[in-house]
Order: sequence, then C-alpha cells, then structure tokens
Amino acid sequence: MQDRKGFTLIELLVVIAIIAVLMAILMPTLNRAREQGRRTVCLGNLKQLSLAFVLYADENEDRLVCSNAGFGAPNQWVGKTWANYKIGEQLPESEQVDAIKAGALWPFVRETRLYKCPAGYQGEMLTYAMMCSIDGFSVEDESPVWKKRMRIPQPAERLIFVDEGVTSAGSFAVMYTLAQWWDQPVTRHGDGTTFGYADGHAGYNKWKSYETIRFGRDRVRHQESMFKPITELGIEDVQWMQRGIWGRLGYSN
Repeated sequence: MQDRKGFTLIELLVVIAIIAVLMAILMPTLNRAREQGRRTVCLGNLKQLSLAFVLYADENEDRLVCSNAGFGAPNQWVGKTWANYKIGEQLPESEQVDAIKAGALWPFVRETRLYKCPAGYQGEMLTYAMMCSIDGFSVEDESPVWKKRMRIPQPAERLIFVDEGVTSAGSFAVMYTLAQWWDQPVTRHGDGTTFGYADGHAGYNKWKSYETIRFGRDRVRHQESMFKPITELGIEDVQWMQRGIWGRLGYSN
C-alpha cells in the first residue's frame, strides 16, 4: 500500500486555534467599521432633515414645524408613527410610511429611508425624534418653546433632532429645572448618539459617564422615564443635553 500524506490531529488543532485568534482580532475591527458606516449614513440623514427644517421655515414666514409628532397639529413634522412605545409595540410599516408622508417635512425630504437610521430595529420606519423646544411643549411650564426660527438662540448649537433608534410618541425632552432626564438617555452609535442642529448641520456626541451609557443601552425598546444621574459625569451629560435643547439651564449649576 502506498503511504498517504495528510494533516495530523495536532496540526489541525493548531490551524483552528490560529483561525480563532485571527477572528478574535479582526471581529472588533470589522464591527467598528460597520458601525462607523452606519453612523455616517445616520449623520447624512439628520443633515437632510435639519436642512428641511430650515427650508420649511424659509417658505412659511419663519414658522417652525411642530416637533410633537402624532398629536394632530397641522404643521407636525410627521404624523402618528408610534404605537405603544413603552413596550416596543410597532404600527404596521405601511401606516408608518403614510404618517411620514403626511408630515410637514415630506415635501422637502421625499425618501422614507432618510427618516430612519440603518442601525434601527426591523419594522421601525422612523428612528428620529425632534426636541420639545421646537414648537412643541414646555417642560414643567417653564422651558422655552420657539415657534419662529429667528427666535432660536445660537442655532449652530441648538439640538433639533436626535436618533432615538425607535419610534416614540411626541417629541424628545429632558427636565428643565432639575439635572434629570425626562426621556431616557440614548446610546445608539458606540457610546453616544447623533443629532441634527438648527443651522442645518449634524453631529455626534459621546457621553462622558458609563452611568448614562449603561442606562441608555439597557432601555431601548422598553423606555423608562425620569432617570436622575448620581455621578458628576452623569450630571454633565444631562446638562449637555439641556443646554443643547434650550441654550441654558433652568436652575443654578
């Protein structure tokens, strides 16, 4: 009989071990690259929506769209796309699309893919929310609400859109007279999330506190309100959000 050449069991185990090590090294890099790509697309979407926000005001005598989506205002930026957001219940996709097309920004952004982040959940046609300060509602009856674009102070620093990752009711808010979240902090892209600004640009903010990051990661589909941070960095995170929405704090720092 002729001798047969092949791999020994030890050689096969060594090859498998090398492949496993290489995969362990490469997977985090691949995941980071994929996330960077999603973040870039998300920033592009938010820029388009933010520019549409500016164009709407230009064509409507400086009047702003209403951020309080789904409650029937004639100038609401989108219609009712949400169901029971507290438990992650969704409307059918067709109903969400109809609600987006019925919104005041649809004439300026006429592609449904621009209303959602590519990292969003399946079936969520809208992953972005507007801030309550944009012709929305006043938090604790004290926070500023702007109805005209020229009234917005330092628009390059004012947050108007946030990537929440899911469809939630109304608009996004934090407390005004306390260092406390109303809607929960959002951890979407890495350790932060993306935003649209009142001057038409988009940007990314990374949270400083692991307290903020962990709360946002643990509660995405099942939303939980009124989170009060206890760490110094956690307080800095909520204050960054408060200043971004209103330009000031409604209490002594």
